Amino acid sequence: MADIILEARNINKYFHDPVDVKVLSDINFKVNKGEFVTVTGKSGCGKSTLLYILSTMDTDYEGELLIDNVSMVNRPEAMLARVRNEKIGFVFQFHYLLNEFSVLHNVMLPGLKLNRYPIQQVEHHAMEKLTRLGIEKLANKKANQVSGGEKQRIAIARALINDPCIIMGDEPTGNLDKKNSELVFDIFKQLAEEYKQTLLIVTHDQEFAARTHRRIQMEDGKIIPDVH
Repeated sequence: MADIILEARNINKYFHDPVDVKVLSDINFKVNKGEFVTVTGKSGCGKSTLLYILSTMDTDYEGELLIDNVSMVNRPEAMLARVRNEKIGFVFQFHYLLNEFSVLHNVMLPGLKLNRYPIQQVEHHAMEKLTRLGIEKLANKKANQVSGGEKQRIAIARALINDPCIIMGDEPTGNLDKKNSELVFDIFKQLAEEYKQTLLIVTHDQEFAARTHRRIQMEDGKIIPDVH
């Protein structure tokens, strides 16, 4: 049986401003280990709101979220923060690299925060990730000395540093040209197929979504049944 890495069970979400507005309705799906899944839909359909819940950053919802078979409901913030650092790797539209640090140090940061391994081991892990993505030559450059496409690859290396169960991406190619978007797609595909890395990516890019293992389409806060 496939290992289920993430499961959403009957998730409903309301905004209370000032009246109750339902923004997510009966969200149910599972993501298996090694799956490359995209969530697509028009702006305002609820996909980013859903990602905030799935990443444990938003805890104000009804229903249940399980990550690595552990329920995230009613957990203390300290535990959720640890889950985010240990189990989830994040890749955003904007890379959020720290310019004053080297590329290598940027990749090491979540590993240093996790504080599970000595600093030399974290550095070794970080170099491994940079090498896997073909950007090890950038290790000693400052983050502001590399190109936009390289920055996003560095952000992916950083997302991988703690060997997360799942990588979550919010429009990770939204700020990139076609060539660099292709590159990021190829990296994700390789991570899923060669390294069995699980990926859940929110994207507007239908071309990107069409080439992933599975596409979850949203409309008006609901998942619409697959038409294939």
